[in-house]
Amino acid sequence: MKTQAESNGIVTLTGEGEKLVKDSPLYNEGLRPTTRAEHSWTAYNFASLWIGMSICLPTYAMAAGLISLGMNWWQAIITIILGNVIVLIPILLNSHAGTKFGIPYPVFARLWFGSKGAHIPAVARGLIGAGWFGINCWFGGAAIDTLLMSMTGWEHVPGHLWIAFFAFWLLNAWIAYRGPETIKKMEAWAAPILIIMSLALLVWALTKAGGWGPMLSAPSKFTSSGEFLKVFFPALTGAIAFWATMALNIPDFCRYAKSQKAQIIGQSSSLPTTMGGFSFIGVAVASATVVIYGEAIWDPAAVLAKFSPFAIFLGTIGIILATLTTNVAANIVAPARAVENLAPRKLTYEHGAIIASVVSLLMQPWYILENFGNYIFLWLGTYGALLGPIDGIAIADYWLVRKRRIHLTELYKTNGIYSYKTGYNTRALWAMAIGIVIPFVCKYVPALSIIWDNAWTVGLLISLAIYTWMMRNDSTIMSVKDYEKVTARTGESKAS
Repeated sequence: MKTQAESNGIVTLTGEGEKLVKDSPLYNEGLRPTTRAEHSWTAYNFASLWIGMSICLPTYAMAAGLISLGMNWWQAIITIILGNVIVLIPILLNSHAGTKFGIPYPVFARLWFGSKGAHIPAVARGLIGAGWFGINCWFGGAAIDTLLMSMTGWEHVPGHLWIAFFAFWLLNAWIAYRGPETIKKMEAWAAPILIIMSLALLVWALTKAGGWGPMLSAPSKFTSSGEFLKVFFPALTGAIAFWATMALNIPDFCRYAKSQKAQIIGQSSSLPTTMGGFSFIGVAVASATVVIYGEAIWDPAAVLAKFSPFAIFLGTIGIILATLTTNVAANIVAPARAVENLAPRKLTYEHGAIIASVVSLLMQPWYILENFGNYIFLWLGTYGALLGPIDGIAIADYWLVRKRRIHLTELYKTNGIYSYKTGYNTRALWAMAIGIVIPFVCKYVPALSIIWDNAWTVGLLISLAIYTWMMRNDSTIMSVKDYEKVTARTGESKAS
Protein backbone atom coordinates (compact mmCIF):
# COMPACT_ATOMS: atom_id res chain seq x y z
CA MET A 1 0.00 0.00 0.00
CA LYS A 2 1.41 3.40 -1.02
CA THR A 3 1.17 6.00 1.69
CA GLN A 4 3.31 8.83 0.30
CA ALA A 5 4.08 10.36 -3.09
CA GLU A 6 7.04 12.36 -4.34
CA SER A 7 7.04 15.10 -6.95
CA ASN A 8 9.76 17.64 -7.70
CA GLY A 9 11.74 16.35 -4.74
CA ILE A 10 8.92 17.00 -2.22
CA VAL A 11 7.16 14.11 -0.50
CA THR A 12 3.55 14.37 0.64
CA LEU A 13 1.11 11.88 2.13
CA THR A 14 -1.46 10.14 -0.05
CA GLY A 15 -5.03 9.43 1.07
CA GLU A 16 -4.07 6.20 2.85
CA GLY A 17 -1.09 7.85 4.54
CA GLU A 18 -3.14 10.83 5.71
CA LYS A 19 -5.70 8.59 7.37
CA LEU A 20 -3.04 6.53 9.15
CA VAL A 21 -1.30 9.64 10.45
CA LYS A 22 -4.47 11.43 11.59
CA ASP A 23 -5.43 8.46 13.76
CA SER A 24 -2.07 8.56 15.58
CA PRO A 25 -1.69 9.84 19.16
CA LEU A 26 1.52 11.51 17.93
CA TYR A 27 -0.42 13.67 15.45
CA ASN A 28 -1.83 17.17 15.63
CA GLU A 29 -2.20 20.05 13.18
CA GLY A 30 1.12 21.62 14.13
CA LEU A 31 3.15 18.40 13.86
CA ARG A 32 1.68 16.89 10.69
CA PRO A 33 3.59 16.87 7.37
CA THR A 34 2.78 19.92 5.24
CA THR A 35 0.67 19.55 2.11
CA ARG A 36 1.96 20.39 -1.38
CA ALA A 37 0.00 23.66 -1.34
CA GLU A 38 1.67 24.71 1.92
CA HIS A 39 5.13 24.53 0.31
CA SER A 40 4.93 28.22 -0.59
CA TRP A 41 8.04 29.90 0.90
CA THR A 42 10.28 31.36 -1.80
CA ALA A 43 13.98 32.28 -1.69
CA TYR A 44 12.91 35.82 -0.70
CA ASN A 45 10.95 34.51 2.28
CA PHE A 46 14.02 32.66 3.55
CA ALA A 47 16.32 35.59 2.87
CA SER A 48 13.99 37.97 4.72
CA LEU A 49 13.72 35.46 7.57
CA TRP A 50 17.49 35.46 8.09
CA ILE A 51 17.87 39.21 7.57
CA GLY A 52 15.17 39.83 10.16
CA MET A 53 16.73 37.37 12.61
CA SER A 54 20.35 38.49 12.12
CA ILE A 55 19.78 42.23 12.51
CA CYS A 56 19.33 42.26 16.26
CA LEU A 57 20.93 43.54 19.43
CA PRO A 58 22.64 40.21 20.30
CA THR A 59 24.48 40.31 16.93
CA TYR A 60 25.60 43.85 17.70
CA ALA A 61 26.62 42.76 21.20
CA MET A 62 28.59 39.75 19.95
CA ALA A 63 30.76 41.94 17.72
CA ALA A 64 31.22 44.34 20.62
CA GLY A 65 32.16 41.46 22.89
CA LEU A 66 34.92 40.28 20.55
CA ILE A 67 36.37 43.80 20.44
CA SER A 68 36.29 43.99 24.23
CA LEU A 69 38.19 40.69 24.36
CA GLY A 70 41.05 42.27 22.40
CA MET A 71 40.32 41.76 18.69
CA ASN A 72 40.50 44.60 16.18
CA TRP A 73 37.58 45.26 13.84
CA TRP A 74 38.57 42.92 11.00
CA GLN A 75 39.52 40.04 13.31
CA ALA A 76 36.09 40.26 14.93
CA ILE A 77 34.22 40.40 11.61
CA ILE A 78 36.19 37.51 10.06
CA THR A 79 35.54 35.38 13.17
CA ILE A 80 31.80 36.05 12.94
CA ILE A 81 31.57 35.44 9.18
CA LEU A 82 33.62 32.23 9.43
CA GLY A 83 31.45 30.96 12.25
CA ASN A 84 28.31 31.60 10.22
CA VAL A 85 29.70 29.95 7.07
CA ILE A 86 30.48 26.86 9.19
CA VAL A 87 27.06 26.71 10.86
CA LEU A 88 25.38 27.25 7.46
CA ILE A 89 26.52 23.72 6.50
CA PRO A 90 24.38 21.83 9.08
CA ILE A 91 21.58 24.35 8.55
CA LEU A 92 21.38 23.44 4.86
CA LEU A 93 21.82 19.71 5.51
CA ASN A 94 18.95 19.62 8.02
CA SER A 95 16.86 21.96 5.85
CA HIS A 96 16.76 19.27 3.18
CA ALA A 97 14.72 16.90 5.35
CA GLY A 98 12.23 19.61 6.32
CA THR A 99 11.77 20.64 2.70
CA LYS A 100 11.52 17.13 1.26
CA PHE A 101 9.19 15.60 3.84
CA GLY A 102 7.41 18.66 5.28
CA ILE A 103 8.07 17.66 8.90
CA PRO A 104 8.85 19.92 11.89
CA TYR A 105 11.90 19.42 14.09
CA PRO A 106 10.33 17.27 16.88
CA VAL A 107 9.02 14.81 14.26
CA PHE A 108 12.40 14.81 12.48
CA ALA A 109 14.00 13.97 15.86
CA ARG A 110 11.77 10.87 16.16
CA LEU A 111 13.72 9.46 13.22
CA TRP A 112 17.01 9.31 15.11
CA PHE A 113 16.00 9.28 18.82
CA GLY A 114 12.74 7.34 18.67
CA SER A 115 9.11 8.30 19.30
CA LYS A 116 9.79 8.88 23.03
CA GLY A 117 13.48 9.71 22.82
CA ALA A 118 12.71 12.64 20.49
CA HIS A 119 11.70 14.62 23.57
CA ILE A 120 15.37 14.81 24.62
CA PRO A 121 16.73 16.82 21.63
CA ALA A 122 13.42 18.69 21.24
CA VAL A 123 13.33 19.87 24.86
CA ALA A 124 17.10 20.62 24.84
CA ARG A 125 16.62 22.85 21.80
CA GLY A 126 13.46 24.29 23.32
CA LEU A 127 15.10 25.30 26.60
CA ILE A 128 17.90 27.09 24.76
CA GLY A 129 15.34 28.80 22.53
CA ALA A 130 13.46 29.95 25.63
CA GLY A 131 16.74 31.28 27.03
CA TRP A 132 17.36 33.25 23.84
CA PHE A 133 13.77 34.53 23.93
CA GLY A 134 14.42 35.98 27.38
CA ILE A 135 17.80 37.41 26.34
CA ASN A 136 16.27 39.23 23.36
CA CYS A 137 13.41 40.54 25.50
CA TRP A 138 15.96 41.86 28.02
CA PHE A 139 18.03 43.49 25.27
CA GLY A 140 14.94 45.07 23.74
CA GLY A 141 13.40 46.11 27.07
CA ALA A 142 16.68 47.71 28.23
CA ALA A 143 17.00 49.57 24.92
CA ILE A 144 13.44 50.89 25.13
CA ASP A 145 14.11 51.91 28.75
CA THR A 146 17.22 53.87 27.70
CA LEU A 147 15.40 55.62 24.87
CA LEU A 148 12.40 56.51 27.02
CA MET A 149 14.71 58.07 29.61
CA SER A 150 16.29 60.25 26.93
CA MET A 151 12.88 61.54 25.81
CA THR A 152 10.90 61.86 29.06
CA GLY A 153 11.24 61.70 32.83
CA TRP A 154 10.89 57.92 32.61
CA GLU A 155 13.88 57.37 34.93
CA HIS A 156 11.79 58.68 37.86
CA VAL A 157 9.27 55.84 37.51
CA PRO A 158 10.01 53.15 40.17
CA GLY A 159 11.24 49.94 38.54
CA HIS A 160 11.26 51.55 35.07
CA LEU A 161 13.70 48.99 33.59
CA TRP A 162 11.60 46.04 34.74
CA ILE A 163 8.41 47.67 33.47
CA ALA A 164 9.97 48.16 30.02
CA PHE A 165 11.25 44.58 30.04
CA PHE A 166 7.95 42.96 31.00
CA ALA A 167 5.94 45.14 28.59
CA PHE A 168 8.27 44.14 25.74
CA TRP A 169 8.17 40.50 26.86
CA LEU A 170 4.36 40.55 26.67
CA LEU A 171 4.46 42.03 23.14
CA ASN A 172 6.86 39.29 22.01
CA ALA A 173 4.76 36.56 23.61
CA TRP A 174 1.59 37.85 21.96
CA ILE A 175 3.08 37.91 18.45
CA ALA A 176 4.71 34.50 18.98
CA TYR A 177 1.30 33.15 20.02
CA ARG A 178 -0.11 34.16 16.60
CA GLY A 179 1.97 31.45 14.87
CA PRO A 180 4.43 30.85 11.99
CA GLU A 181 2.33 32.45 9.23
CA THR A 182 2.24 35.73 11.15
CA ILE A 183 6.02 35.46 11.50
CA LYS A 184 6.42 34.93 7.74
CA LYS A 185 4.38 38.05 6.92
CA MET A 186 6.17 40.22 9.48
CA GLU A 187 9.65 39.15 8.29
CA ALA A 188 8.79 39.90 4.64
CA TRP A 189 8.12 43.62 5.20
CA ALA A 190 10.47 44.12 8.16
CA ALA A 191 13.65 42.94 6.41
CA PRO A 192 14.04 45.89 3.97
CA ILE A 193 13.18 48.40 6.74
CA LEU A 194 15.89 46.96 9.00
CA ILE A 195 18.48 47.09 6.19
CA ILE A 196 17.70 50.76 5.51
CA MET A 197 17.85 51.71 9.19
CA SER A 198 21.15 49.85 9.69
CA LEU A 199 22.74 51.57 6.71
CA ALA A 200 21.45 54.95 7.91
CA LEU A 201 23.21 54.40 11.25
CA LEU A 202 26.44 53.51 9.41
CA VAL A 203 26.22 56.63 7.20
CA TRP A 204 25.71 58.81 10.29
CA ALA A 205 28.79 57.29 11.98
CA LEU A 206 30.90 57.62 8.83
CA THR A 207 29.94 61.28 8.38
CA LYS A 208 30.33 62.30 12.02
CA ALA A 209 33.66 60.50 12.49
CA GLY A 210 35.19 62.01 9.36
CA GLY A 211 35.74 58.82 7.35
CA TRP A 212 36.79 55.20 7.75
CA GLY A 213 40.30 55.91 9.05
CA PRO A 214 39.41 57.39 12.45
CA MET A 215 36.62 54.83 12.89
CA LEU A 216 38.61 51.65 12.33
CA SER A 217 42.08 52.55 13.52
CA ALA A 218 42.03 50.77 16.91
CA PRO A 219 44.70 48.02 16.90
CA SER A 220 44.41 44.44 18.15
CA LYS A 221 45.49 43.95 21.76
CA PHE A 222 47.18 40.64 20.99
CA THR A 223 50.97 40.69 20.68
CA SER A 224 51.36 37.13 19.34
CA SER A 225 49.50 34.46 17.39
CA GLY A 226 49.29 32.32 20.52
CA GLU A 227 47.49 35.06 22.44
CA PHE A 228 45.08 35.58 19.55
CA LEU A 229 44.27 31.87 19.12
CA LYS A 230 43.45 31.48 22.83
CA VAL A 231 40.55 33.88 22.25
CA PHE A 232 39.84 33.04 18.60
CA PHE A 233 38.78 29.38 19.00
CA PRO A 234 36.27 29.86 21.85
CA ALA A 235 35.04 33.02 20.09
CA LEU A 236 34.57 31.02 16.87
CA THR A 237 32.62 28.39 18.81
CA GLY A 238 30.48 31.21 20.20
CA ALA A 239 29.87 32.57 16.68
CA ILE A 240 28.87 29.07 15.49
CA ALA A 241 26.71 28.43 18.54
CA PHE A 242 24.87 31.72 17.92
CA TRP A 243 22.81 29.92 15.25
CA ALA A 244 23.47 26.27 16.25
CA THR A 245 19.94 26.26 17.61
CA MET A 246 18.50 27.04 14.18
CA ALA A 247 20.75 24.38 12.63
CA LEU A 248 18.58 21.89 14.51
CA ASN A 249 15.06 23.24 14.17
CA ILE A 250 15.38 24.76 10.68
CA PRO A 251 12.93 22.06 9.43
CA ASP A 252 10.24 24.03 11.33
CA PHE A 253 10.58 26.66 8.58
CA CYS A 254 11.85 24.68 5.60
CA ARG A 255 8.82 22.39 5.75
CA TYR A 256 7.10 25.30 3.95
CA ALA A 257 9.81 25.75 1.27
CA LYS A 258 8.67 25.81 -2.34
CA SER A 259 11.73 23.78 -3.37
CA GLN A 260 15.22 22.82 -2.24
CA LYS A 261 16.60 25.51 -4.54
CA ALA A 262 14.47 28.18 -2.85
CA GLN A 263 15.69 27.40 0.67
CA ILE A 264 19.34 26.92 -0.37
CA ILE A 265 19.57 30.21 -2.28
CA GLY A 266 17.56 32.17 0.30
CA GLN A 267 19.58 30.98 3.28
CA SER A 268 23.05 30.92 1.71
CA SER A 269 22.72 34.44 0.34
CA SER A 270 21.49 36.00 3.56
CA LEU A 271 22.90 34.39 6.71
CA PRO A 272 26.70 34.96 6.47
CA THR A 273 26.32 38.27 4.63
CA THR A 274 23.80 39.79 7.05
CA MET A 275 25.62 38.58 10.17
CA GLY A 276 28.93 39.88 8.83
CA GLY A 277 27.44 43.13 7.54
CA PHE A 278 25.49 44.02 10.68
CA SER A 279 28.41 43.05 12.90
CA PHE A 280 30.57 45.42 10.86
CA ILE A 281 28.02 48.19 11.37
CA GLY A 282 28.12 47.52 15.12
CA VAL A 283 31.92 47.67 15.23
CA ALA A 284 32.10 50.73 12.96
CA VAL A 285 29.48 52.71 14.88
CA ALA A 286 31.00 51.85 18.26
CA SER A 287 34.45 52.82 16.96
CA ALA A 288 33.03 56.09 15.62
CA THR A 289 31.70 56.99 19.05
CA VAL A 290 35.30 57.12 20.31
CA VAL A 291 35.99 59.87 17.77
CA ILE A 292 32.66 61.65 18.27
CA TYR A 293 32.12 61.37 22.04
CA GLY A 294 35.54 60.36 23.35
CA GLU A 295 34.42 56.91 24.53
CA ALA A 296 33.37 53.62 22.94
CA ILE A 297 29.59 53.22 23.23
CA TRP A 298 28.66 49.59 22.45
CA ASP A 299 24.96 49.89 23.28
CA PRO A 300 23.06 51.08 20.16
CA ALA A 301 20.29 52.46 22.36
CA ALA A 302 22.81 54.62 24.21
CA VAL A 303 24.05 55.93 20.85
CA LEU A 304 20.51 56.70 19.70
CA ALA A 305 19.78 58.46 23.00
CA LYS A 306 22.17 61.24 21.87
CA PHE A 307 20.07 61.96 18.74
CA SER A 308 17.10 64.30 18.27
CA PRO A 309 13.69 63.26 19.69
CA PHE A 310 12.40 62.33 16.21
CA ALA A 311 15.49 60.21 15.48
CA ILE A 312 15.13 58.55 18.89
CA PHE A 313 11.51 57.72 18.06
CA LEU A 314 12.51 56.12 14.75
CA GLY A 315 15.39 54.31 16.43
CA THR A 316 13.06 52.91 19.10
CA ILE A 317 10.77 51.52 16.41
CA GLY A 318 13.81 50.01 14.69
CA ILE A 319 15.03 48.30 17.88
CA ILE A 320 11.55 46.95 18.64
CA LEU A 321 11.25 45.64 15.08
CA ALA A 322 14.75 44.14 15.06
CA THR A 323 14.20 42.32 18.33
CA LEU A 324 10.71 41.09 17.44
CA THR A 325 11.74 39.66 14.07
CA THR A 326 14.54 37.70 15.71
CA ASN A 327 12.70 36.59 18.79
CA VAL A 328 9.44 35.31 17.42
CA ALA A 329 11.10 33.47 14.53
CA ALA A 330 14.31 32.05 15.98
CA ASN A 331 13.43 31.57 19.62
CA ILE A 332 9.80 30.62 20.18
CA VAL A 333 8.84 28.20 17.39
CA ALA A 334 11.17 25.41 18.56
CA PRO A 335 10.20 25.58 22.26
CA ALA A 336 6.52 25.76 21.33
CA ARG A 337 6.83 22.71 19.06
CA ALA A 338 8.78 20.84 21.77
CA VAL A 339 5.99 21.45 24.30
CA GLU A 340 3.37 20.51 21.72
CA ASN A 341 5.21 17.23 21.01
CA LEU A 342 5.04 16.21 24.68
CA ALA A 343 1.28 15.57 24.35
CA PRO A 344 0.16 16.20 20.74
CA ARG A 345 -3.50 15.42 21.40
CA LYS A 346 -3.72 17.78 24.39
CA LEU A 347 -1.26 20.59 23.69
CA THR A 348 -1.17 22.99 20.73
CA TYR A 349 1.41 25.40 19.35
CA GLU A 350 -0.37 28.21 21.19
CA HIS A 351 -0.03 26.38 24.51
CA GLY A 352 3.65 25.80 23.74
CA ALA A 353 4.25 29.49 22.95
CA ILE A 354 2.77 30.55 26.30
CA ILE A 355 4.72 27.96 28.30
CA ALA A 356 7.98 28.78 26.49
CA SER A 357 7.49 32.50 27.16
CA VAL A 358 7.11 31.82 30.89
CA VAL A 359 10.15 29.48 30.94
CA SER A 360 12.22 32.26 29.33
CA LEU A 361 11.83 34.28 32.54
CA LEU A 362 13.09 31.37 34.64
CA MET A 363 16.30 31.34 32.56
CA GLN A 364 17.23 34.74 34.13
CA PRO A 365 18.50 36.59 31.04
CA TRP A 366 19.64 39.52 33.19
CA TYR A 367 22.30 37.27 34.76
CA ILE A 368 23.54 35.91 31.42
CA LEU A 369 24.01 39.48 30.17
CA GLU A 370 25.83 40.78 33.24
CA ASN A 371 29.12 40.67 31.31
CA PHE A 372 30.49 39.57 27.94
CA GLY A 373 32.24 36.59 29.56
CA ASN A 374 28.88 35.14 30.64
CA TYR A 375 27.42 35.84 27.20
CA ILE A 376 30.14 34.46 24.93
CA PHE A 377 31.82 31.77 27.04
CA LEU A 378 29.20 30.60 29.57
CA TRP A 379 26.04 30.90 27.45
CA LEU A 380 27.14 30.49 23.82
CA GLY A 381 30.05 28.15 24.52
CA THR A 382 28.21 25.79 26.87
CA TYR A 383 25.07 25.30 24.84
CA GLY A 384 27.18 24.96 21.69
CA ALA A 385 28.87 21.97 23.34
CA LEU A 386 25.46 20.46 24.06
CA LEU A 387 23.93 21.01 20.62
CA GLY A 388 26.90 20.03 18.45
CA PRO A 389 26.47 16.28 19.10
CA ILE A 390 22.72 16.47 18.36
CA ASP A 391 23.48 18.24 15.07
CA GLY A 392 25.96 15.46 14.25
CA ILE A 393 23.41 12.72 14.91
CA ALA A 394 20.75 14.47 12.80
CA ILE A 395 23.11 14.84 9.83
CA ALA A 396 24.48 11.30 10.16
CA ASP A 397 21.05 9.69 10.34
CA TYR A 398 19.46 11.48 7.40
CA TRP A 399 22.42 11.71 5.02
CA LEU A 400 24.77 8.84 5.89
CA VAL A 401 22.55 6.17 7.45
CA ARG A 402 19.21 6.51 5.64
CA LYS A 403 20.44 8.39 2.56
CA ARG A 404 17.35 10.64 2.56
CA ARG A 405 14.82 7.79 2.57
CA ILE A 406 12.06 8.08 5.21
CA HIS A 407 8.72 6.31 5.67
CA LEU A 408 6.54 9.24 6.79
CA THR A 409 3.67 7.35 8.39
CA GLU A 410 6.10 5.39 10.60
CA LEU A 411 7.15 8.67 12.26
CA TYR A 412 3.62 8.96 13.67
CA LYS A 413 3.37 5.43 15.11
CA THR A 414 4.05 4.71 18.78
CA ASN A 415 5.11 1.18 17.84
CA GLY A 416 6.48 1.79 14.34
CA ILE A 417 9.95 1.10 13.00
CA TYR A 418 11.22 4.46 14.30
CA SER A 419 10.12 3.64 17.86
CA TYR A 420 13.08 1.24 18.25
CA LYS A 421 11.08 -1.23 20.42
CA THR A 422 11.25 0.86 23.62
CA GLY A 423 10.54 4.27 22.10
CA TYR A 424 14.23 5.21 22.47
CA ASN A 425 17.11 4.72 20.04
CA THR A 426 19.82 3.86 22.57
CA ARG A 427 22.54 4.27 19.93
CA ALA A 428 21.59 7.93 19.54
CA LEU A 429 21.71 8.36 23.33
CA TRP A 430 25.20 6.84 23.50
CA ALA A 431 26.48 8.87 20.55
CA MET A 432 25.12 12.08 22.10
CA ALA A 433 26.55 11.32 25.55
CA ILE A 434 30.03 10.56 24.21
CA GLY A 435 29.99 13.66 21.99
CA ILE A 436 29.14 15.84 25.00
CA VAL A 437 31.36 14.20 27.63
CA ILE A 438 34.66 14.19 25.70
CA PRO A 439 34.81 18.00 25.16
CA PHE A 440 33.64 18.64 28.75
CA VAL A 441 36.40 16.42 30.16
CA CYS A 442 38.96 18.20 27.96
CA LYS A 443 37.83 21.50 29.46
CA TYR A 444 39.59 20.49 32.68
CA VAL A 445 42.77 19.13 31.06
CA PRO A 446 44.96 22.14 30.18
CA ALA A 447 46.83 20.33 27.40
CA LEU A 448 43.51 19.44 25.72
CA SER A 449 41.66 22.71 26.28
CA ILE A 450 41.62 23.41 22.54
CA ILE A 451 39.08 20.58 22.21
CA TRP A 452 36.74 22.39 24.61
CA ASP A 453 37.39 25.66 22.80
CA ASN A 454 36.03 23.93 19.65
CA ALA A 455 33.38 21.94 21.51
CA TRP A 456 30.55 22.35 18.98
CA THR A 457 32.65 21.17 16.03
CA VAL A 458 34.40 18.35 17.92
CA GLY A 459 31.15 17.12 19.49
CA LEU A 460 29.39 17.15 16.13
CA LEU A 461 32.13 15.10 14.44
CA ILE A 462 32.45 12.60 17.32
CA SER A 463 28.70 11.91 17.52
CA LEU A 464 28.36 11.82 13.73
CA ALA A 465 31.08 9.16 13.43
CA ILE A 466 29.91 7.06 16.39
CA TYR A 467 26.24 7.14 15.38
CA THR A 468 27.00 6.24 11.76
CA TRP A 469 29.08 3.25 12.89
CA MET A 470 26.54 2.03 15.48
CA MET A 471 23.63 2.26 13.01
CA ARG A 472 25.41 0.53 10.12
CA ASN A 473 23.20 -2.62 10.25
CA ASP A 474 20.02 -1.18 11.75
CA SER A 475 16.77 -2.81 10.64
CA THR A 476 14.97 0.54 10.24
CA ILE A 477 17.11 1.54 7.24
CA MET A 478 15.12 1.33 4.01
CA SER A 479 16.67 0.20 0.76
CA VAL A 480 15.86 1.98 -2.50
CA LYS A 481 13.48 -0.88 -3.33
CA ASP A 482 11.67 -0.57 0.03
CA TYR A 483 11.46 3.19 -0.39
CA GLU A 484 9.90 2.89 -3.82
CA LYS A 485 7.24 0.58 -2.39
CA VAL A 486 5.91 3.39 -0.21
CA THR A 487 6.62 6.30 -2.58
CA ALA A 488 5.08 6.83 -6.00
CA ARG A 489 7.95 8.36 -7.95
CA THR A 490 7.14 10.63 -10.89
CA GLY A 491 9.42 11.53 -13.75
CA GLU A 492 9.98 14.93 -12.10
CA SER A 493 11.23 13.62 -8.75
CA LYS A 494 14.79 12.60 -9.55
CA ALA A 495 16.42 15.69 -7.99
CA SER A 496 15.58 14.75 -4.40
